[in-house]
Amino acid sequence: MKSLESELTKIIKGEVHSKKEYRDFYSVDASSYQIIPKLIVIAKNEKDVINTIKIANKFKTNVTVRGAGTGLVGSALNNGIILDMKNFDSIKIRKNYALVETGVVKGKLDKKLEKSKKFFPPNPSVGSFCSIGGMLGNNSSGSRSLKYGSMIDNVLEITFIDGNGKKIILPKDEKISKKIKRKIKIDQKKIPNVSKNSSGYRIDKIITTKDSHKIIVGSEGTLGIIVSAKLKIKNIPKRRILFVVEYGSIKSAISDCISINKTNPSAMEFVDKITLQQINHNFQKDTKCLLFVEYDEKINENEKQFKARISGKIVKKLTKKQDIFKWWKYRDSSLFYSLKSIKKESRIPHVIEDAAVPIEKLPVFFKILEKINKKFKTKSVIYGHIGNGNLHVRLIGKRNNLILVKNIAKQYFEEIIKMNGTITAEHGDGLARSEFIKKQYGKINYQTFEAIKKIFDPNDILNPGKIISKKSTVIKNFEKLEI
Repeated sequence: MKSLESELTKIIKGEVHSKKEYRDFYSVDASSYQIIPKLIVIAKNEKDVINTIKIANKFKTNVTVRGAGTGLVGSALNNGIILDMKNFDSIKIRKNYALVETGVVKGKLDKKLEKSKKFFPPNPSVGSFCSIGGMLGNNSSGSRSLKYGSMIDNVLEITFIDGNGKKIILPKDEKISKKIKRKIKIDQKKIPNVSKNSSGYRIDKIITTKDSHKIIVGSEGTLGIIVSAKLKIKNIPKRRILFVVEYGSIKSAISDCISINKTNPSAMEFVDKITLQQINHNFQKDTKCLLFVEYDEKINENEKQFKARISGKIVKKLTKKQDIFKWWKYRDSSLFYSLKSIKKESRIPHVIEDAAVPIEKLPVFFKILEKINKKFKTKSVIYGHIGNGNLHVRLIGKRNNLILVKNIAKQYFEEIIKMNGTITAEHGDGLARSEFIKKQYGKINYQTFEAIKKIFDPNDILNPGKIISKKSTVIKNFEKLEI
């Protein structure tokens, strides 16, 4: 390790760290996992990234890129070199796009865009803190993906460094774009039938060579280290309206959700009873769940259509910017609320928290959760992007029973795959789900993933063990559980 460190120190213009406090800090992210790395490189410029990869190849060690560390599945953890991209923080705003470096925090981009009366549609609930590189790596989305799509739908170009230390710009590099397109063989039956998907490599999105950059979105740093991206930006809507609706039954909320979806809302979110009890409002005692439904165009027409389709009770109709912001904050705090409402010793680590199913299968989805809770003696907190069929599940049970965690994951993912859903819709595969990708996508698609990986990272030095995985990591490397 000393010779690896000394070689990096000689050539890197940024920082190289091997002290215990640095290695400990970079051994965790917002997930339940911990892996202690050998070294940390805080790159100053593009050349640092290239040199880090070249030296890693020489020493046969791995490089894992890290953004803001807000990931929930351990995507940014590994035992080699952690490459921190926080110094890549330039933003240039143009008429219909923004040139953004990978270390830019989404909150900073939002503020800059607001001055130009523009916005970047993907809006994860941790948007104030997560980095653009991490959002690209996970194919992040958020509540407004219902209308505007995920990261993959909002990126025009990506500049990255591959596993050989070569700089590539896609889709501009036609030779590489054609190579990707040639390698893609798809078994369409095994592609999840959902509007949001962050699992595996998104080969289904590569329709022509002009889509080649989309292979990098959601690849979790396994194909290349993103340096910058050209992002689509839109005009801030002149008006928005947000409805908060309470329901006495989840069944009624699901039924309404399927109908409301036909009216093209910009967002539709679900909040369960455990979460709504944390919101500062007097709901009816028998309220089981809430729907948050937002429109940002044809407000009057959509309001009429919406009211004609709902069976629940509207408790809030919000049109003022600050009121809408305040109530979205309640929804965005669902993860915090769920953790607050569960005793530490009963918080089962994040594993099954991000599946999505075809929206018409939502009634089956809730029955599956009931079955799992009954079988494994757990309870669940549920919230999320119901309009996309994407619900976040937090389990309450015996935190220290890791075999239980693995058995729940296996059964849950099998059921999701049977419904032609995805095991992860926006948080990525990471350590929690990579071992289940082969089952989800089948042999043909998985072989295409392996072929794509070989194009960009033949020596398997970029974030190994994620997406292409030969080991079970779902319960391995959990942080020491505080019981």
